[in-house]
Amino acid sequence: MSTTPGSGDADGEDDAATGSRAEHGDDHGPDDRRRELPGDGPDDDSSDDARDDDSPEDDFRDDDLDDDSGDDDLDDRPAGDHGQRLRPTATAGPLSPLTSRVGRFRQSAAELRQSLAGEASARAASSKLRERGLDESEPSTFLESDEPGTPTDVPPDLTAAAFFDVDNTLVQGASIVHFARGLAARDYFSYRDVMEFVWAQAKFRMTGRENSEDVAQGREKALSFIAGRETDELVRLGEEIFDEFIADKIWPGTRTLAQMHLDAGQQVWLVTATPVELAQTIADRLGLTGALGTVAESVDGVFTGRLVGDILHGLGKAHAVRTLAIREGLNLKRCTAYSDSHNDVPMLSLVGTAVAINPDADLREVARVRGWEIRDYRTARKAAKIGVPTAVLLGAAGGGAAAAVRHLRR
Repeated sequence: MSTTPGSGDADGEDDAATGSRAEHGDDHGPDDRRRELPGDGPDDDSSDDARDDDSPEDDFRDDDLDDDSGDDDLDDRPAGDHGQRLRPTATAGPLSPLTSRVGRFRQSAAELRQSLAGEASARAASSKLRERGLDESEPSTFLESDEPGTPTDVPPDLTAAAFFDVDNTLVQGASIVHFARGLAARDYFSYRDVMEFVWAQAKFRMTGRENSEDVAQGREKALSFIAGRETDELVRLGEEIFDEFIADKIWPGTRTLAQMHLDAGQQVWLVTATPVELAQTIADRLGLTGALGTVAESVDGVFTGRLVGDILHGLGKAHAVRTLAIREGLNLKRCTAYSDSHNDVPMLSLVGTAVAINPDADLREVARVRGWEIRDYRTARKAAKIGVPTAVLLGAAGGGAAAAVRHLRR
């Protein structure tokens, strides 16, 4: 789903909606406790003890949604550690419509881009939902699965939903790398381009941090590819490439979790930095409710080569989830979120139940401190905890490196 520049938001973002529905996501009281997931069993690597009042401060807190400081952990330390808490300047940008309960203040340019990205993604997702003729009074489409759990006709749960990250949470490896492989096979990209995507993903998996230069280069390459192309072409390519390169790389365990939420009558959403057209295709193929993804600007069905805001990432995902909750009347305390990456802690922190799937080392530690459930579907779990060799990481990118090398040697 793409959007026209300057498109308005006419259905659900007014002050009344923000004042009434946003309370669901922000009202974390002392009685909150971890909800048991459908299918919880003895094989889960989870912490049994809920976090008490004397636990260490978390790496991220709700007010991080409004904070673009270079170091979130510094921002969350007590004032005594620094003399005073660090905060963005009051002249950085316009007020955010998605401020936390801590208070309103002005955003930095980077925070503003993430806010715009999240709002554009939620707007596109809601529009797609309406186009499909689904609303809160209709049950979600059931996902077909060979895993345990038979779909049953149950009343829809109108205020609960599940949010799944895609890369390494639902899909083995990076979906954008799989997509690039498909484009290279169709001569849209060179295999050297694929190698660049794979190398960037490998560095990210090794360090747990994304390199800003790699992100910028990847963004420019992707935007130059879609500029001037019809949005329908990207949708068609996404459908073909999913069937060829992604369908057999879905984690069965994560797919089963998605099915359990659907069986309970809940909406199931993907939340990813992947282009929303590809993300929506993955959701459609798996029978999920929809997808929140990166939105590229379009005019009359043709991409302009610009993003709406920025790549949907980190705080942007949290903005997207919160905005969608406002639009769809979801109670975030009754929602569940799943991710493999420490970068998604802001999103995980919004919901009542957070689950770390195949977590990186940083997220594993945050999950243990906060008492979040941990599920690891990888075979080399211990290796994953202490750092996976580069060869394994490249393999996790979906075989893109090996395919590229074979092609280059021809």
